[in-house]
Amino acid sequence: MSLQLSVDRSSPVPLYFQLSQQLEAAIERGSLTPGSLLGNEIELAGRLGLSRPTVRQAIQSLVDKGLLVRRRGVGTQVVHSQVKRPLELSSLYDDLEAAGQKPETRVLANVLVPASAEVAAALGVGEGDEVHRIERLRLTHGDPVAYLCNHLPTGLLPLDTDRLEATGLYRLMRAAGITLHSARQSVGARAATAEEGERLGEPEGAPLLTMRRTTFDDTGRAVEFGAHTYRASRYSFEFQLLVRP
Repeated sequence: MSLQLSVDRSSPVPLYFQLSQQLEAAIERGSLTPGSLLGNEIELAGRLGLSRPTVRQAIQSLVDKGLLVRRRGVGTQVVHSQVKRPLELSSLYDDLEAAGQKPETRVLANVLVPASAEVAAALGVGEGDEVHRIERLRLTHGDPVAYLCNHLPTGLLPLDTDRLEATGLYRLMRAAGITLHSARQSVGARAATAEEGERLGEPEGAPLLTMRRTTFDDTGRAVEFGAHTYRASRYSFEFQLLVRP
């Protein structure tokens, strides 16, 4: 493996997470193709000046995502690359209204929490820094459609529960003078856990669509990180594809 890897020890982002993000990006852009061997942890740790537990944690996070697999007698191998497709920057609330539905929101949590490594990296804050966490259930005609979990930097805008239940998050952000400019987004699918099935009115194992999105304002600041699950029986993502000349 001849990838250009490096870590920034002055960054608040944990070293293992920096490494895992670089490896994941290499898989996504095809620098690490399916079947490629990652190399052993000792060599990688020595090359980057990291401890073996740090490298092991980075690799395990990608094993957990299904991007890498450990094979006895072979080593750590790339399984596949993730396919990411851009979608229009809109909220589920706006999508449902545009479709003639009547969106309803139930706020399940509206709290301040310490940022996890993933949230910290997405929002550009330190791990453990306080961020706002909002969990909502979005319904139409009383029927659940999606579970939405969003993290935002503190002090960005007022986020009282009544306002969150009355309208969409992006509308509140725009009303607060925040100009939403772009987003980095990934879409996937998996089977529902028992808890998710109960929450969304689906049996355990039912297909769910997943979406993770980091949204940026017109200054390039990350203003929101969302991790959402949608009922595949009730919701789909639509893409417009253009033929490259």
